[in-house]
Amino acid sequence: MGKKIRLQRRGKGGRAFRRPPNTFKADVEYAGQLKDGKVVGEVVEFIDDPGHSAPLMRIKYDDLSENVLLAPEGIKIGDRIQEGRSAEVSLGSILPLRNIPDGMLIYNIEFKPGDGGKMARSAGNFATVLAHIGDKVNVLLPSKQTLFLDPDCRAEIGAVAGGGRESQPILKAGKSHYMKHAINAYWPGHRGVKSNPVDHPFGGKQHHKGASSMTSRNAPPGAKVGHIAARRVGRKKRG
Repeated sequence: MGKKIRLQRRGKGGRAFRRPPNTFKADVEYAGQLKDGKVVGEVVEFIDDPGHSAPLMRIKYDDLSENVLLAPEGIKIGDRIQEGRSAEVSLGSILPLRNIPDGMLIYNIEFKPGDGGKMARSAGNFATVLAHIGDKVNVLLPSKQTLFLDPDCRAEIGAVAGGGRESQPILKAGKSHYMKHAINAYWPGHRGVKSNPVDHPFGGKQHHKGASSMTSRNAPPGAKVGHIAARRVGRKKRG
């Protein structure tokens, strides 16, 4: 008789997979809707947040409101940023895609106008504005995928700070333990073929799957591992 595999236990949730209460110090998203005109703010503080791979910056605007955003590479305390339809293109400023010129590096991009920013948010990441075509803006994402987005979607100018963080070796398992513990990530992990037969469909002592890894989209949770609803698997033939 099999047991619940790791995928099932994570999907159900529970204390073992719940993040600590103070993991995220702030909600990093744009405040409200796109502003007409512009509002100017000043960087007053940097925040080291264990729930984010990049440093955060606290912005205090001239209207005395505050917000926390992802810090771009090269910004410093005291720098001024602008936000709104009439904002100037400068490091850290927040503009709609329609006002950002082609070839500009951007990050924290909205997928739909007003959603607060969803894409290109990890440390060192950035996207590129490729072209303005009709009523859409073509954006190249860090994954090399291109998207046509609404011109009213907001984005910040620059690249996310903290690039190169993965270049420094971890050296000890203890350091990796505390890094994962801060966000309650599942660690250490192991391959399915290293499991026992009761723990995983690929388990056993053969150290290989022993069966096809293609799985139906409608497979039950205990069997839904491997290549789910894959179009194809294996190496491509070179002609």
